[in-house]
Amino acid sequence: MISTVNKLKKTGMVLRPMVSFSAGASGAPTMVKYRNYQTLTVNYRHRGILSRYSPLNRSVPFKNPALHQTRNIGFLVGRILKGVLKIRYLLIGGAVGGGISLQRSYEEWRNSLPDSEWLKDLFPSSEKVDSFRGSLMELSSKFRDSLENLDIDPRLKVFGDRKISELRAWFDSRLEDAIQAAEEEGKVTAQDSVSDVIPPVVKAEAFVTATGAEKHEEERKKTENMQQKIDKMQEELMKVQLKYQKELEKLERDNKELRKQLLLRGNSGSANRKIKKSLIDMYSEVLDELCDYDVGYSTHDHLPRVVVVGDQSSGKTSVLEMIAQARIFPRGAGEMMTRAPVKVTLSEGPYHIAQFKDSSREFDLSKESDLSDLRKEVELRMLNSVKHGKTVSSEVISMTVKGPGLQRMVLVDLPGIISTQTTEMESGTREAIRQMTQTYMSNPNAIILCIQDGAVDAERSNVTDLVAQMDPQGKRTIFVLTKVDLAEENLTKPDRIRKILSGKLFPMRALGYFAVVTGRGNKDDSIATIKQYEEHFFSTSKLFNREGLVPSTQVTTKNLSLAVSECFWKMVRETVEQQADAFKATRFNLETEWKNNFPRLRELDRNELFEKARGEILDEVVNLSLVSPKEWEEALMKKLWEKVATYVFENLYLPAAQSDTSGSFNTKIDIRLKQWADQQLPRKSVECAWETLKEEFGRLVEKAKLSKDHDNIFDQLKAAVVDESMRKHQWEDKAAEVLRVIQLNTLEDRSVHDKQQWDSAVQFVERSVIEKLEVTEANLNNLVGPSRTQQWLRWTNATPEQKQHASVKNELERLLFAERNHPPTLSYEELTAARRNLQTNGVDVDNEFIRQTWHHVYRRHFLRKSLSRAYECRKGFWMYHQGLENEVVDCNDVVLFWRIQQMLKVTANALRQQIMNREARRFEKEIKEVLEVYSQDRDKKEQLLTGRRVQLAEELKRVRQIQEKLEEFIKSLNAEK
Repeated sequence: MISTVNKLKKTGMVLRPMVSFSAGASGAPTMVKYRNYQTLTVNYRHRGILSRYSPLNRSVPFKNPALHQTRNIGFLVGRILKGVLKIRYLLIGGAVGGGISLQRSYEEWRNSLPDSEWLKDLFPSSEKVDSFRGSLMELSSKFRDSLENLDIDPRLKVFGDRKISELRAWFDSRLEDAIQAAEEEGKVTAQDSVSDVIPPVVKAEAFVTATGAEKHEEERKKTENMQQKIDKMQEELMKVQLKYQKELEKLERDNKELRKQLLLRGNSGSANRKIKKSLIDMYSEVLDELCDYDVGYSTHDHLPRVVVVGDQSSGKTSVLEMIAQARIFPRGAGEMMTRAPVKVTLSEGPYHIAQFKDSSREFDLSKESDLSDLRKEVELRMLNSVKHGKTVSSEVISMTVKGPGLQRMVLVDLPGIISTQTTEMESGTREAIRQMTQTYMSNPNAIILCIQDGAVDAERSNVTDLVAQMDPQGKRTIFVLTKVDLAEENLTKPDRIRKILSGKLFPMRALGYFAVVTGRGNKDDSIATIKQYEEHFFSTSKLFNREGLVPSTQVTTKNLSLAVSECFWKMVRETVEQQADAFKATRFNLETEWKNNFPRLRELDRNELFEKARGEILDEVVNLSLVSPKEWEEALMKKLWEKVATYVFENLYLPAAQSDTSGSFNTKIDIRLKQWADQQLPRKSVECAWETLKEEFGRLVEKAKLSKDHDNIFDQLKAAVVDESMRKHQWEDKAAEVLRVIQLNTLEDRSVHDKQQWDSAVQFVERSVIEKLEVTEANLNNLVGPSRTQQWLRWTNATPEQKQHASVKNELERLLFAERNHPPTLSYEELTAARRNLQTNGVDVDNEFIRQTWHHVYRRHFLRKSLSRAYECRKGFWMYHQGLENEVVDCNDVVLFWRIQQMLKVTANALRQQIMNREARRFEKEIKEVLEVYSQDRDKKEQLLTGRRVQLAEELKRVRQIQEKLEEFIKSLNAEK
């Protein structure tokens, strides 16, 4: 440069070109303009810093042109030197100012931490800060010294050949004069330097020389050397930045550990932290209450939550895991893993743990075994929620994840949107997923975290159109581009990424756009490994670092988590009070309805009503012990006789009564009684006892209904509990065997011991025969139709078939009247005679029709004879005692019924003892078990406890709980402010 100046001086001419350099991102001049040849201006710009050299004053007159030209050249060089020195001072001042600014930012960050006294020992002393600032100044000085020996790069390549030719001709004509002038005035030396050692470095050259092909080659080499030095300086600066980044990360880890210790101490100084820790848990409880109150997420539920949506395999779950800092979800290779909504509540805590809403187990997320168990549990819950062959479910799986430094928020991970439905999926799965996603996004206060796979073409996205429909203005949408490492490898147009992250490619708007890397495709990688890989990628990526297409605030899951948390809490503060007011109004309306419809009743929900019904049922079970033994035995005998009466008449008494002699009658009776007692009677007796217990308990329940305090809302529940308990109850196994022995011994005794027993047996015969006779009379009347009197009084007529039965009945009654002791069957001759007599009277029937009528006619005739014989046997005890009963009157049927009566008494007594000693207690135990099962079955309660009264009480309770939790949350939220 000195030689160039000397040549200019010899010419005696003043060179005053207007040259402007504008620096690009790499620090090299990208544009040169010539405005005039009277003033010289050199612009340097880097990071908003502008250095401008003032032009020479043209207003000063000169007497000697050559001398004036020489002096102008000297003044020009002096001013250039002055400007260069001024730039040097700006460099030094910039370095010092940068250190001071860094210190000030550091102190502001430290002061922003709450309760800074407890971190006093953590921060470095002022001496260390001064030392750090001195290091920066020393670094700046070294860079400055290294640059002082560098020549100014002319950057000839930026000039066209035409401009160079013009300048060369002009310099040749003036060169000699400038050299001579320089020798007379003396030599003037100057140092060239470049400013701003902090990259990107901007350099400019004020003069351009043109000395032929050799000068071009020399300048080209200088340019290459300078570019190498610039690249080296950039690499060194990046290393310094990485070093300080690692120091900041170390400080963050230390801060997490300190926060953990403070949370564990639980002293008064961490009261504000306890509010932070529990605030998100309180909010999550409110959301759980709302979910139970309104599963459909209707207009009643407008509280914010972060809804994670995206196409299948777009990286939704991975983003959520990076925010939660744990691999908590099951992984799959191309298959659908998220089959149900998963609500994850992130909160701060001393330990990194996870816990389900309905479970007390805590999973330690720092242990791989617990992580594996947690993923299996999530997968199992998803599979259990999918019922009736469906692929996805709307049943929400709720879990809480706590850990030091986690951002507090509530996220809901939804199944990925699919474009093609496979044959393994249930029909309508695609529409079910879209409907579920739209339902969650339709909440006007839901924050939509839209996940887009950066490794696939934008045209293949399904979720962006859906998000654009639900949030066209993008006021609650945050866009996340995943897998950008793969996108950088495969993308041929880097500008496409910039368009996506600036919101110019997809037809949707968003509050913010972020680019993240959530792994390398290895499902076994830990969160720490993925985080390290993500940081390394963004620090070395040409697309996101060197080319500067995307700001640093739009990358990494850490920045994403901070942005989502800030947006979440902002929306919570804006909406939670409105929701509290809405539920307050709802509560007032429900309370007014209750007062108008149920003014004298308490507001009991299903659980409270069930507990009240449980108490009444158990009280009625206890009342079983108050039933007297006499009442039990009477009820058991009555039930037993109802069970065995038909068998006694049809299988014992009627067949034996057709015998000609008393011995034959008793023989048949003994044989049949022995068979009966060995096989059917004990089992029938146990069944009778069980039915008697049920009927007696039902009687107590019906008796309780007559009370003035009875509430009929419990009737359906009580009946269901009793039926279920009876169905489950099994009588004691040994009871039947014990009864068999007792019954056999009792039936073998044919000795009536006294007159009282004889009279009781006669009454038993009369009562039993009369009952059967009434049934037989009724069957016969139905068979033959109404009588003439009934036809006149009831205005009814007999059918033709009934008229035929009536004619047959009259014919058969004449036959029995003629032969009182007729056998139970008709002979062929009697059938033929009866049919002919009926044909004579105009009634044509066959033999089977006659036998059908004969069965009822003969049964009535036989029972009438038995009743008449029972009347005759009332005073036959003395003859029976003397063994003369067969000579005067046959009383074998009385003895038979006495034996059966004794058997009934003994059986009833044995069953009464079993009930009072064991079965009633077992029955009470089974009722308690059924009640316990029903108490855990919400569907059963809804089925058995119904009505507007129950629904209104349920809504009132839920609304009150939600309102109380909302008010408590608002109070804590305001306290945190």
